[in-house]
Amino acid sequence: MTQIDQDGLLTQWEETYKRGLLTFWMLLLLSQREMYAYEMGGAIAAFSQGSIAVDDNSVYRALRRFAETGIVSSEVRESESGPARRYFSLTGAGCDLLAAFIRRNVLVFQTPEVAGAIQRVLDGDD
Repeated sequence: MTQIDQDGLLTQWEETYKRGLLTFWMLLLLSQREMYAYEMGGAIAAFSQGSIAVDDNSVYRALRRFAETGIVSSEVRESESGPARRYFSLTGAGCDLLAAFIRRNVLVFQTPEVAGAIQRVLDGDD
């Protein structure tokens, strides 16, 4: 029988999973309030309860992509302390996209069949 490197496999799976969910967490945050890019990394870590950590470069690249596709808009505002900041907000198209993603990919976890299967795994039932 082959020895499984559970920690290594879990880390690899989580890295792939987390990269795929960065858009979700960013858009979910922007659905709550407008933000400037620099504050998003810490806000994502807090909002995701520490399950997602993101570097500033990834945030900036993603926001640039989102703006190009029209799912976020931005506005430069003067700051009381320091230089002006660019604030990002979700557009109507961004809200629609986020809602569609949630309906298709998140709410499935609340269905009785899937929720029950998850609970059975956590309970250690066969």
